[in-house]
Amino acid sequence: MRRMRLNKTKKPALAASKLATFVVMAVLTPALFAQDLGDHRYTSEAIQAGLRIYTQQCALCHGPQGDLVDGIDLRRGIFRTVQSDADLTAVITSGAAEGRMPAFDFNAGDLSAITAYIRAGFDPEGVAVRVGDPVRGQAIFEGKGNCSSCHRVNGVGQRTAPDLSDVGLRRTPANLQLNLVDPATALLPINRPVRLVTTNEEVITGRRLNEDTYSVQLIDSNGQLRSLLKENLTSYTVSEQPSKPPTTLNSDEVADVVAYLLNLRGIRTGVQ
Repeated sequence: MRRMRLNKTKKPALAASKLATFVVMAVLTPALFAQDLGDHRYTSEAIQAGLRIYTQQCALCHGPQGDLVDGIDLRRGIFRTVQSDADLTAVITSGAAEGRMPAFDFNAGDLSAITAYIRAGFDPEGVAVRVGDPVRGQAIFEGKGNCSSCHRVNGVGQRTAPDLSDVGLRRTPANLQLNLVDPATALLPINRPVRLVTTNEEVITGRRLNEDTYSVQLIDSNGQLRSLLKENLTSYTVSEQPSKPPTTLNSDEVADVVAYLLNLRGIRTGVQ
């Protein structure tokens, strides 16, 4: 993510060019036009900080692409009521959908950061991410990177980390790169490692899959699906740290692995 940069700086234009730009914008859909009504000039630093907040606080409901809530697509700037950045911050700080989205008590810096990410962070042109060779990336994934020891792809590999068979449909290049170089920031809350102790003194570690008021489901360290009632637990700890450290692959190798992951779209014939 250190190579993140924003490509939204515009050079001064002549009056005729401005008029042409206005005509083009005027025929855009209202949602896309509203996206251009932002009050701020977003920096790459703000977008990077906003990604960390979005991943930790928003992605579980809105999804990594911002499109899991009906009628809202954060990546495309489609909202129910939001037009300006002021509208967006008002929703974030006040909550919405009759309490289904809670109000967030962010400080001014975090509020600016999450606004910047929602406005500009989903734009693939806003982030510079190297995408290398997918064939080399597959070889690294299956060999030097030792990724298959945790991840499963097209039925091959372990289940102790999320299945990546269709990850190219679910994640952006920037998010895939971040998962490699800074997994603590990129880790979705639902995928955090857990440690449970049952009333029978069994210690279970693994990756959380789902949780409700009364139960928790996980993939344990042996790759087995487990469902446990919370009333049968004496201890339940959710780790704030990922199960893997940042990659030791060099920048060229990271670019190749990102290319391979982007090609994983649920097709069971390897790199397409």
